[in-house]
Formats: sequence, C-alpha cells, structure tokens
Amino acid sequence: MAEKIICVVGPTACGKTKLGVLLAKRYDGEVVSADSMQIYRGMTIGTAAPTPEEMDGVPHHMIAVADPAEQWSAARYAQAAIPVVDDILARGKVPILVGGTGLWLDAVVRGHGFAPGQAGGAVRRELEEQLRREGIAPLLEQLRQVDPESAARLHPSDEKRILRALEVYRETGKTISAHNAETRDLPPRYDAVWIGLQFADREDMKALIDRRVDLMVEAGLLEEVRQLLSAGLPRNATALQAIGYKEFLAVAEGTATPEQAIEEVKLRSRQYAKRQLTWLRRNREIHWIVWEKERDFGKALQISTEILTAAGVC
Repeated sequence: MAEKIICVVGPTACGKTKLGVLLAKRYDGEVVSADSMQIYRGMTIGTAAPTPEEMDGVPHHMIAVADPAEQWSAARYAQAAIPVVDDILARGKVPILVGGTGLWLDAVVRGHGFAPGQAGGAVRRELEEQLRREGIAPLLEQLRQVDPESAARLHPSDEKRILRALEVYRETGKTISAHNAETRDLPPRYDAVWIGLQFADREDMKALIDRRVDLMVEAGLLEEVRQLLSAGLPRNATALQAIGYKEFLAVAEGTATPEQAIEEVKLRSRQYAKRQLTWLRRNREIHWIVWEKERDFGKALQISTEILTAAGVC
C-alpha cells in the first residue's frame, strides 16, 4: 500500500510556505520544496525561498541544492526528491511537499510518470548544439521519423519538449509516447492528500503578488542578480530567465529602468499565478481552502487538520 504524504499547493504568494510549516509542526513532518526555482543556490530573494525564521525549526529539503548554471527538468527533480521523501517516511515522519510547480509535484507523487534518461546529459547537449546550428525544423523531422505521435502533438515552437522526446528515444530506444502509455494506468507511488490555497477574489491575489514583488526589490533583488553575474553565471542560463531575474538582468545591463522592471515582474507574476491555477484545477483530488480578503492561517490549519484526519493522516 502506498504511504501517505501531504501536498500543499497553490499559486504564487498564497501562503503555501507558512501552512506547510504549521502542518509540519502539527504532524511531526518535514517540508520538501517543489519549486522549480528554489532549487538554485544564490537565488533566495527572487524565488521567495523561506528564510530560517519562516522555516521556524522545521527541516526543509530541495532548496538551494543546484548550481544556477544547471538545467533541471521534472524528471531530474523527481529522481532527486523521491529518495528524500522515502527517507522522511523511513524515519517515521510525514513528508509535506510544498510548491506551485504542478508538473514537478505530479512527477514525485506518481513516481513513474517521467521517462528515463539523463534529462540534461551528453545527448541533450548534442541536441541543443544542433538546435543552435540548424534550428528546430530538422529536429522535429527526426522526431516524426521515430515518434510520429509526439511530433504530431507538439507545437513546432515547443523546442524544450521536442528535444526531450528525442533525448528519451536516443538514450533508451523507447519513445516517450510509449513510456507514457505504459505508465498512465499504474498506481501512484504515494497516497497524497492534496490541500490547495487560493483567493476568492483574484484582485486580492494580484494585490498580494504586487506587495511581494515590492518587498523583493527592497530586499535586494537587483544586487542578487549582480552577484549571480559576478559569480560567472551565463546570461542565457535558465535560472536567469526566471520571473524577476530576467527583468532585473535588463536593469543590470542598462537596458531597462528599475521602475520598468518592477512593473514587468508584477505582470509576469500575475500571469504565472493564473497558469498555476489552471494546471492545479485539473487535479480533482485537491481540497481547496479559499481565502476571503485576508489569509487566516489559524482557520486554514483547522480545515487542513479536518481534511487530513478524514484521510487517515494522524
């Protein structure tokens, strides 16, 4: 029987970090971050990584574990996070996955919903070099020859997934379509209880996001970007394409003003929150807690406890 874990999800700035800590204290748990940018070292301000004060003595995992020059996929994250979750369970504690990167959460909970392969090794580097030399058209044609199903499904502009499909085939001899078909009906690795946070009024969410961006800027987001550049991080690194970093990279290079960057970060953050909700709402297992104006964490903890008790988490 799959062991129980807790997943706390929701859009950016909705309070996942705080609820995750409260639940960890209530259930003798440890937090595993499922955030595609908090994995990088030296990027605490722009990713809103929890501070030691916010962690409040609760162990947190999968934060600041990767070099910003590295490129991580859902598969690579799952391969790193699953042993962490298993170790927490083996010690008799409750793993609490906290994050808004839906694909990464799904990869861990399912445990087998990602294709094998290096996901960033030598084959990927060869494919990326070919992409730079020849463009995406020849690579898409290669994919049509070996995996016509994926080639028909993917948009020609979706370079990342086209490369991944070719990468899986070259490394394993099996198409990503075949892998997905084989794993689609397998039971999940973990019995996850999903708790979601969202606002009743989208304007309240927007206001909170805007306040968070202002606080990031005050905390030194521009200086954090400059430190990454000084450390030798390439300007085209995936980490520097993240919301907040891309806009303030332009400030550091003198092609945008701080005011322009702030407005752009707020806009992109709101758009990202909307995409997060769209993804998460496909998951019918999520028990949603809806904020009315202010975030009442005492009430959220009470509701979460009722949900978890009913699900057999004790």
